[in-house]
Formats: sequence, structure tokens, C-alpha cells
Amino acid sequence: MMITSLQNPRIKAAVKLRDARQRRRQGRFLIDGLREIHRAVLGRFDLLEVYFCGEKCTKTQMRTLASMWGDFESEPDEVSPEVFEKLAFGDRAEGVVAVAQTPELALDTFVPPEDALVAVIEGVEKPGNVGAVLRSADAAGVDVVVVADGGTDLFNPNTIRASLGTIFTLPVCTATTDETLAWLRRYKMAIFTARVDGVVDYTEVDYCRPAAIVLGSEAKGLSTAWSGEDVTAVSLPMRGKADSLNLSAAAAVLFYEALRQRRQENAVHGPEDPGGRSP
Repeated sequence: MMITSLQNPRIKAAVKLRDARQRRRQGRFLIDGLREIHRAVLGRFDLLEVYFCGEKCTKTQMRTLASMWGDFESEPDEVSPEVFEKLAFGDRAEGVVAVAQTPELALDTFVPPEDALVAVIEGVEKPGNVGAVLRSADAAGVDVVVVADGGTDLFNPNTIRASLGTIFTLPVCTATTDETLAWLRRYKMAIFTARVDGVVDYTEVDYCRPAAIVLGSEAKGLSTAWSGEDVTAVSLPMRGKADSLNLSAAAAVLFYEALRQRRQENAVHGPEDPGGRSP
């Protein structure tokens, strides 16, 4: 039967997940849209509840939803347009929302692949920036993104939307800055920090070995913890009046330079990853 009441206990609990405190309290979060839900399925997230509004779904969207039913914990529930408006984040063209279990994201549970390329973002507060970095990291073949001393909820709807759902298919871990540094050093990774005052051009370092690209927030940059003999500060040339790039733009430039170098290395010495994720 269609759920039409906003007082339905499950609907009330799901609506509360628009609030970060409730996401932490319930250990759940909302996913809007078929693309994002499909990527959550690919990433093996636990989808506990799925709600759809038939009036807002096309026949094609309904067929796509039906093809995923076997991946859900329970059969999707149809809701009225009024109920869906309370559940959905913003004006979505697709009338589907899922409730997912928040996963464990601890960094110490992740073992990087050989010759890993790691991205670290420290103290970033804007969910849209986090999502955009994740999208670029996914596109450039980064193996894991570490959110150090994160200032935002990773499963904020804006983060999910800005990432185009890649937050579900790209390994993402959280840790403190000290834990992140210790983890990088444990796996003997070269550490390259993006700084305005960096003295080494970003194209003049070797990203082909196990390496981490580290970026800070636009407001504060990186903390002083990112220093030491094993840390190289790199900079991007700024030819205009601005003295820095948007975080996600800088991240994309650095990730793709690493991709370029690794593809070139691969062309000379042959493939190292038959699985095809890393270049």
C-alpha cells in the first residue's frame, strides 16, 4: 500500500536524516536519485529502505529501480508526492530515495595496494568541495581518499550529489591528521603537499612510486603537521591575479599529473595492475 501519512514512524525517522546529528545518532543517511543509489549498490552499501513516488518516475526509471530490487534489504515502498517532498533533497527529477547504513570508514582498516596513489584532504568544511574532489579522484584513478580532521559530514546530501555517487565506489577513509601521517609513513609513501609557498613545481616530482597528494582547506590551507624530511611542498604556477585555485580544481590538476606520469611509466615498462583501476 502507498504510504500517504507524514506521521508514519519510518517516514518520520527517514526525514530526520536530513539533519547531521540525526545521521550520526541513527547511523544512517539518505541517498537521492537512481544514479547515486545504483552506485551505492555497486559499492555494496547496505540499503535498508527504499521509497519511490510513482508520479515522479518515468517507465524507464521504474524498470531501472525494479532491476535493483534484489539488492535491497526489503521491497521498495511507494509514497505519495507529499511524503516524497519531505524525504527528497531539493528538486530531484527522479522520485527515488534510499536509506543506507553508514559504513565504517576508519583508515587503519584500509590496506593500500602496491604503488598506491592516495589523496588526502585536511580540514575541508564545504561538502560540495569534498564531493568534487572525490569525483576527480575517481576519474583519475586515485586508490583511496583520506579525509583528515574533516570538518563536514561525509554523507551530507551535497557531498553525495557533488561526487556523482562516486563516494560509494571509491574507497574513502577518515582519520586525524596525526593518524594519517603515521599511516602514510607506515606504508613508506612519498608525501606531496600542495602549498602556495611551495618551492617545487608540481610537475617536477615523481608520482609513480607509492605517493600521497595532500591538500588543505581553501580558508586555512594545511596545518603545520605536514612538514618533515619526507614531505615535499609543491606549487601550481599562477599566471594571473589570483594567488590560488579552488580546492577541487587544484586537486584535479595534481591527480591528472600523477595519472599522466603513471601512464607514461606504464607505456615504457608495461602494465602493473591487470585489474585496470590504476593507470
